[in-house]
Amino acid sequence: MSVLDHTYDWWIAPFAEGFMLNALVAGLLTVVATSVVGTWVVLRGMSFLGDALAHGVLPGIAIAFIFGVNTSIGAAVAAIAMILGTNLIKSHSPLPEDASIGVLFVGFLALAVVIMSSKSGSYVGDLNRFLFGSITGVDNADIIRQAVATIVTVVVTVIFYRSFLVMTFDESQAKLLGLRPGLSQLVLLVLVAGAIVTSFEAVGNLLVFAFLIAPPAAGTLVARRVPMIMATGILLGSISVFLGLLLSWHYGSAPSATMALCSVSIFILMLVVQSVRNAVGAQVHAA
Repeated sequence: MSVLDHTYDWWIAPFAEGFMLNALVAGLLTVVATSVVGTWVVLRGMSFLGDALAHGVLPGIAIAFIFGVNTSIGAAVAAIAMILGTNLIKSHSPLPEDASIGVLFVGFLALAVVIMSSKSGSYVGDLNRFLFGSITGVDNADIIRQAVATIVTVVVTVIFYRSFLVMTFDESQAKLLGLRPGLSQLVLLVLVAGAIVTSFEAVGNLLVFAFLIAPPAAGTLVARRVPMIMATGILLGSISVFLGLLLSWHYGSAPSATMALCSVSIFILMLVVQSVRNAVGAQVHAA
């Protein structure tokens, strides 16, 4: 089907299907939550921690799945355990923070693999859904739950905005201003974990990290102020969701992976464009 010759059929008609419209809404909510907290993750150089949290919830999901408990509850418990464990090792070990995170990252991931591999093959389909998402299977209850979590994320970010901002660029100054950087760090980690937990059902545990990092990272290429970075990340992430769903619909690819690939591709494209502009600008100034 030609994109230009059949504009309505290509760009609009797929979303006339109820499950595709739900997928679009769920994807956009995911983008808002992950871009808002992901901006702080990118600016503070916490990408490895974000990756560790994204994978660290897997044992909780697996255990909850085995015992028939809501997997979001299992993911939340595992995320809290990951945060507390990281802080505990960090406070009682001479190792740098990334080493503490790495130890728990490997341990939680190995535990998840052991738990998952102990189950019979009849569970593979459901586990694949947890790992790679089932955005075309979300229902109204999932969307409402995700919308509430997204609103909470935005509200808490607004409340702690000044603390997050000062802490990002000068933690010593944050202490002098009485902004309690320790509490702010804990709140930020909870927000990151919350964004991951509420998004894994839609885009999958292994792919949520792409939305947490790629759109905000692309935003830093074109914006300097934090609110503009967030807004740019949301815009670019939304474009990724829209294009990813359309490409998945028309070409039969996995929806979540296609959206994540679009997100990373947009970042790479913007990076190339900026590099070319910088090179041209340098030549002009040299001349």
